[in-house]
Amino acid sequence: MIDIKLIREDPEGVKERYLRKLASVGAQIDRIVELDLRRRETIVAVENDKAEQNRVSKQIPIMKKSGEDTAETIALMNALKEKIRAGENSLRETEDEYRTLMLALPNLPDEDLSPGGKENNEPLRYFGKPHEFDFEPRHHVDLCTKLGLIDYERGVKLAGSGFWVYRGLGARLEWALLNYFIDSHIADGYELVLVPHMLEYECGLTAGQFPKFDDEDYWIANPTDGRRHYMLPTAEPALVSLHRDEILTEAELPRKYIAYTPCFRREAGSYGADERGMVRGHQFNKVEMVQLTRPEDSGDAFDELVEKAERLVKGLGFHFRTVKLAAGDCGSAMARTYDIEIQIPSMAGYKEISSISNTREYQARRGMIRFRREATGQTEYVHTLNGSGLATSRILPALVEQNQLKDGSVVVPEILRKYLGGLELISAGE
Repeated sequence: MIDIKLIREDPEGVKERYLRKLASVGAQIDRIVELDLRRRETIVAVENDKAEQNRVSKQIPIMKKSGEDTAETIALMNALKEKIRAGENSLRETEDEYRTLMLALPNLPDEDLSPGGKENNEPLRYFGKPHEFDFEPRHHVDLCTKLGLIDYERGVKLAGSGFWVYRGLGARLEWALLNYFIDSHIADGYELVLVPHMLEYECGLTAGQFPKFDDEDYWIANPTDGRRHYMLPTAEPALVSLHRDEILTEAELPRKYIAYTPCFRREAGSYGADERGMVRGHQFNKVEMVQLTRPEDSGDAFDELVEKAERLVKGLGFHFRTVKLAAGDCGSAMARTYDIEIQIPSMAGYKEISSISNTREYQARRGMIRFRREATGQTEYVHTLNGSGLATSRILPALVEQNQLKDGSVVVPEILRKYLGGLELISAGE
């Protein structure tokens, strides 16, 4: 949610910034301005009527004591009571529509972002060189099947298209990746948090996923008590909501969290499609990074998160690039986003394995996450940032494809070997 003061002071400027994000919200902004004015006028009118009601109510016992006729005054009281009730009902309806429209607005993009969509994304830097083979490389599905790492057919049998089963060394390799990520974050001073995998609606509302994207998640209804949860698509909404409706001290910031979770998404694509294998799926594993900071610190926090994601990918020995997304390619709740993209040899171009974003105060306003300034005693909204650190569903395919040998075996990245008992090579029959 953005600050209503920005819309009041410069509605046309706000519309222009949204157009950079390919968001045509002109009519919505106009309606918000109208509702905001009506809301404030109604509040003043209701408060004035209540003050008049209090004044008149104090007159009635005085009039009765002096023997005066109170019928006209009581009639006035009843009229004021009805007027106040009508005003409060009108205010409630106005505020409901106002809140709905405000919650539906995406975040404003940072001023330095290129306007438009992904065609205007800007690669900032490259690390390493694309992998070259002196033989015909195999697809990761074929490699993982031959080596017994992934059971695609039984994954489909268990849960349908878009699911797979890690087996043997495949499961251990997946777990090694997650341990590598978690150990690196803990060494950097992040707190590991294990969060529920089912969340209440308010978590998605705070994160900016709802109400716009509530049809993209898996929902679970509890028939015994009427509660309704959704399966988290990432740990971000859980971590951001840890301090929902709280006021932190300035000394408590920044808060740095990581969480490992499976992630559940209604992705398009299935086993056997062009992006076959693990590149798109309905469930995958990820370690998520989240920071809560003072507003003046969020720029440095963003750079820190980007550097952390890059360092993890460098440790695996991958060629990758870091891309600054154009305004229209940033997520709805994000003010800015950088993607870390790697190459999977069997697929053309680059594939995103980490998105690092700064939401500024957008999520904090939705979740009332604040801190108190030591110098002034005033409360302010924190800034929230998030990033993948990292997701495995594209890393493992890239790992087996880039590290494959001519005989179909796969070299284990050195940084993962300590988690696999010193194993250096995965061969058929291991």
